[in-house]
Amino acid sequence: MSKLLAVGTVAFDAIETPFGKTDKILGGSGTFVGLAAAQFGVQTGVVSVVGGDFPQAYLDMMNQRGINTEGVEIVEDGKTFFWSGKYHNDMNSRDTLVTELNVLADFTPIVPASFKDSAIVMLGNLHPLTQNSVLDQLNEKPKLVILDTMNFWMDAALEDLHSVLKRVDVITINDEEARQLSGEYSLVNAANKIHKMGPKFVIIKKGEHGALLFNEGKMFFAPALPLAEVFDPTGAGDTFAGGFSGYLAKTEDISFENMKNAVIYGSNLASFCVEKFGTERMESLQTSEVQDRLKVFKELTQFEIKLA
Repeated sequence: MSKLLAVGTVAFDAIETPFGKTDKILGGSGTFVGLAAAQFGVQTGVVSVVGGDFPQAYLDMMNQRGINTEGVEIVEDGKTFFWSGKYHNDMNSRDTLVTELNVLADFTPIVPASFKDSAIVMLGNLHPLTQNSVLDQLNEKPKLVILDTMNFWMDAALEDLHSVLKRVDVITINDEEARQLSGEYSLVNAANKIHKMGPKFVIIKKGEHGALLFNEGKMFFAPALPLAEVFDPTGAGDTFAGGFSGYLAKTEDISFENMKNAVIYGSNLASFCVEKFGTERMESLQTSEVQDRLKVFKELTQFEIKLA
């Protein structure tokens, strides 16, 4: 079983959806990635930064689930990154109400010595220079580097983004971001262009419409499980990434065929994440529930057909 290094935010969120609203609750890409990867029992280290206002109970909860928080810097006189958003009725679009970078503004990640030999690295959605600095600290090139990014960095730091893309194996972005990065409307053409920027594998997330995996002319589509109710989509993409990378760390197989399974496992875990606000559902998730829903995914996607 390989070590997984996850770099991302550990943060506070305040969320409003048609189903209700919250005060400050636990969030952040690093948190969701860690909780999803924990489902596979892999040794996961999270690198992030929080302020002195961050409850020790949250770090204890992560540690109890096997997430190593040695790389989470605590700035005692600082405040933790905070994001607040309001989702529209379709739950796909949202308005950002508040973004307070706080300690994240001056964050310089330090990879713990015990994770500098990680075989799989999940670079969460941070400034490309920050992502590059993490790779510079590793003892050797990892077996697999996965990167998440967003349109903000395409607007504000495109040159830096292109630099880090040359060093990664997998990129996970949504369909809108894939079109912006590539300049292509067709997602097939977009994936081909992004391949040429560095990543061998391109994962394009389409929210409630599933995810596409591309690899040098090969394609795979994984549906999202239709749910009766979605309470909070925040963290679903990071949970997908954590499930994807956690499964690959557990199986130690980074072939295209096994990545198909990883995409399904990621989609499966993301379907749980949206059922409650914040990290609540992922904190209470049981292995038996994960296995039962995998069977539902299998039934959703399997069929027999007679070819003429």
